[in-house]
Amino acid sequence: MTFDSESFAKEYATKYTLILAVILIVPLAFYLILLLQIDKAKIELALETQIHRVMLSMDEYDNGGIYTFPRYKEFSTALYTKEYETVFSTLDFKPSSYATGFYTDNQHYYIVHALEEGHYFNAKYLLVSTVHRANDIYMLAFFAILLILVTLFIFSLRLFKNFSRPFEEINHKLDNFIKDSMHEINTPLSIININADLFSNKYGESKYLHRIKAASKTLATIYDDMDYLIKQGRVEHKIKDINVSDFVENRVDYFKGIANLKQIDIETEVFPLLTYHFSKTKLQRIVDNTISNAIKYSHDDEVIKVKVYKEDEQIVFSVEDFGIGIENLDHIFSRYYRENQTKGGFGIGLNIVKDIIDEEGITLKVNSTLDKGSIFIYTFPLNTK
Repeated sequence: MTFDSESFAKEYATKYTLILAVILIVPLAFYLILLLQIDKAKIELALETQIHRVMLSMDEYDNGGIYTFPRYKEFSTALYTKEYETVFSTLDFKPSSYATGFYTDNQHYYIVHALEEGHYFNAKYLLVSTVHRANDIYMLAFFAILLILVTLFIFSLRLFKNFSRPFEEINHKLDNFIKDSMHEINTPLSIININADLFSNKYGESKYLHRIKAASKTLATIYDDMDYLIKQGRVEHKIKDINVSDFVENRVDYFKGIANLKQIDIETEVFPLLTYHFSKTKLQRIVDNTISNAIKYSHDDEVIKVKVYKEDEQIVFSVEDFGIGIENLDHIFSRYYRENQTKGGFGIGLNIVKDIIDEEGITLKVNSTLDKGSIFIYTFPLNTK
């Protein structure tokens, strides 16, 4: 029943951050693409400028001596004949194409420029290249995204913590109220049970006494559900070997008094001596809630079939009734959901069962037909102890 404000704040802060991050990062991504395009245009312009510098240097040569080809720290240069044979080169890579134009080859950016034939040392093509890494742009984008995510998460976390504080206080008060109420209920419930037994021993059984005992058992089942819900996540339930066959038979005997009020007969088909390593508390919540629901939603003078057997080395527990059936199978495990408002209860029993089977890896199959009944089939996984 405890409201974990820390988990609530972290969960929704993360979701909120991701949603806002997507909204903000998409335009940032377009901005990054634009920066890369601008950067590429700058490189292309720098290479074209370098081509003109090289051509100007070659134009100034008058064939009067040895020509020293200009060399630059940031640029590599190459001359090729019409047949793409190398006349001169300072390249440290092999170009992927010699056709005129601007190219990108990994970190190498280069331009191939067509020359006037027979004018520049019989070369037809001039290639100017530079090595460029867009690391600065990528680092800027990375830190911008990181800053956005961290800022959003911190802001969202504080926002949801403040938002959840009133709920935490209300939940804490409700939790204390339920604890106090259960404490107050426990004493009169025990008194009712003791005095009912004493009355039965002294004066014998009667239909009125049966009703008192049945109502007391129904109330005890609700009490146990509430107690389990309050202690959930706080108390570690002991695990031990349980004779499931005897356990289910005992719980059926417990509920027969309630079933008798509606003239419902509980038939059992229990394979003997089936042992399972499990929590007795959790097993009782599964068995009690399933059987009590079957009684609650059965018609009078009907039958409920309870089975325990082994299938493929796995223990199977099933409860079948022939009552009103279930209209919304998808909702029956939701907390506080009640299929029929006239049947009483708080709508927490099957929610507790769902939590337990999810925790323990128990498979549940539910089949139901309106006005014909329902069957719950639990398959317990093989013990790996």
